[in-house]
Amino acid sequence: MQQASVFPEHWKRTHSCGELREKNIGSAVVLNGWVANSRDMGNLMFLVLRDGRGKTQVVIDGDAAPELYKTAKQLRHEFVVSIRGKVRARPGNMNNDAMPTGAIEVLADELLILNPSAVLPFAITDKTDASETLRLKYRYLDLRRDEIHENILSRAKITRLIRENMEQHGFTDLETPLLYKSTPEGAREFLVPSRIAPGQFYALPQSPQLFKQILMIAGFDRYYQIVKCFRDEDLRADRQPEFTQLDCELSFVDQGDVIRIFTDIVSQVVNSYFGKQVLTHIPTMTYAQAMTDYGLDKPDTRFGLKLQDLSGIVKGCDFKVFSDTIANGGIVNALCVEKQSEMTRKKIDELEEQAKQLGLKGLAWAKVKSGKGKESWQSSLTRFLSDSVIDQINSQVGAKEGDLLFIAAGTYDIVKTALGTLRNRLGKELQLYDAKQFNFLWVVEFPLLEWNADAERWVARHHPFTSPMDEDFALLDKDPGAVRAKAYDLVCNGYELGGGSIRIHKEELQEKQFQVLGMSKEDAEKKFGFLLEALKFGAPPHGGIALGLDRTVMVLTGCDAIRDIIPFPKTQKAACLMTSSPAPVTSQALKDLHIKLDLPPLN
Repeated sequence: MQQASVFPEHWKRTHSCGELREKNIGSAVVLNGWVANSRDMGNLMFLVLRDGRGKTQVVIDGDAAPELYKTAKQLRHEFVVSIRGKVRARPGNMNNDAMPTGAIEVLADELLILNPSAVLPFAITDKTDASETLRLKYRYLDLRRDEIHENILSRAKITRLIRENMEQHGFTDLETPLLYKSTPEGAREFLVPSRIAPGQFYALPQSPQLFKQILMIAGFDRYYQIVKCFRDEDLRADRQPEFTQLDCELSFVDQGDVIRIFTDIVSQVVNSYFGKQVLTHIPTMTYAQAMTDYGLDKPDTRFGLKLQDLSGIVKGCDFKVFSDTIANGGIVNALCVEKQSEMTRKKIDELEEQAKQLGLKGLAWAKVKSGKGKESWQSSLTRFLSDSVIDQINSQVGAKEGDLLFIAAGTYDIVKTALGTLRNRLGKELQLYDAKQFNFLWVVEFPLLEWNADAERWVARHHPFTSPMDEDFALLDKDPGAVRAKAYDLVCNGYELGGGSIRIHKEELQEKQFQVLGMSKEDAEKKFGFLLEALKFGAPPHGGIALGLDRTVMVLTGCDAIRDIIPFPKTQKAACLMTSSPAPVTSQALKDLHIKLDLPPLN
């Protein structure tokens, strides 16, 4: 066995470790890669050699090459090696169908160590008990694991398919700036201090929204880019401070055009990725219907278990929690879970605790038995509800013997969010759907505005450039909360993959929108003056959409965590454990930027 200080030309690979097949039997080859596994059978050693394209089994025969076998015994996992040898068929019935190269193996003649490896902090296997913290610290090792490696390759494949289909549909890949003006109308921005202009700041874009609208005004008919965006906000399991999105804008379109074009693009990408017809049609559902039936504006439609409204039935009942809630403008909704009356009290208590964390004061329940009225329920509610009310509830929700009811009372938003979230949990835990199924959905007719109680004013639900529906223009003055937007979200399996809207392209309507949002002309000019100015010069009707690439890849690959499909992700505290960032900078760097720190004292 030799050890290389350089990489000689004749030791460079002739094939990748995922390339060899039966047609290569008899060929002399050179393979480069990492030792993924080794088995010493006593004078016969089997190595699994891995590179970025796959794995190949290598055999070292101690009888035929005793010196080679002796030195190969020194190899450890993740040594980087080059192997020269001949391809042969695997003997007998020893083919490995789990490996694309499983019909062949390479009988080694020579072996060169290109680099040894230190002792690994965790085993590089798919089933690892290493903590996520440890895996993120040594991310370059984690990326060698088959599962994570395949996720990143899938991401690259999906990105390529997106680009191909965008070009086929006449979109032009155009760049927009990463350093631009702060416009704090949405999530908190990442700010970048300017050394050249002391005391002034750039902002990293939450999205290229304003620039892509400017591109439409500039005459670029169809724009797209796969772009990094940034939001300095509290993180969740499926959110990162820097994320990648497919950002698009089109001129001379309405909502139906955008949905039609992107239904076609998404269908082609999904079908090409899976190599079969998975998606041909994406249905449409209004926001109101989604909230009524599923409690969330990104419903998982792979299973039923729809929310049922009991408000009309219980509004005059003797149970004050229900009747008072209705009297105060709230709602009472229920979930009827089929064949779950045997659910343990411990499990029911867990669900109630989650409901409380989501804002409910409590979660009532009833196990359905045979009979009528109170006899049909095992529940503390039978002390407060009449036979007639219970029968009406059973009829409304379609309850049968053996079912389990959950009933929630409170404000509209809290009840819908809590039951919608519990519905998703029950769907997963009770396996109410096929995990490999993909249910895409367009959700439309979102509210244009929502009331911010803290600020005591209306705020844009999407962004302030979203156009109201034509038939709702008059409501901007009379009833802003009833105005619907020309906005649309693409949803799959309970995840929002992206969203967009038709934009306001006339200056007077944009000014009206700012007025409703409580923004003075001076504030609007200060924040968005360049857009308002551009709208005066023949802005075309336009609209667009942004699809989250990270989340889309996560859903299509079946991953549970968004960090598993991003090469170098951040933790939920927005930290990169591999590079130890964020990190302090030198006092000179701060001085150059005219920044003084005001930090709390250390404990």
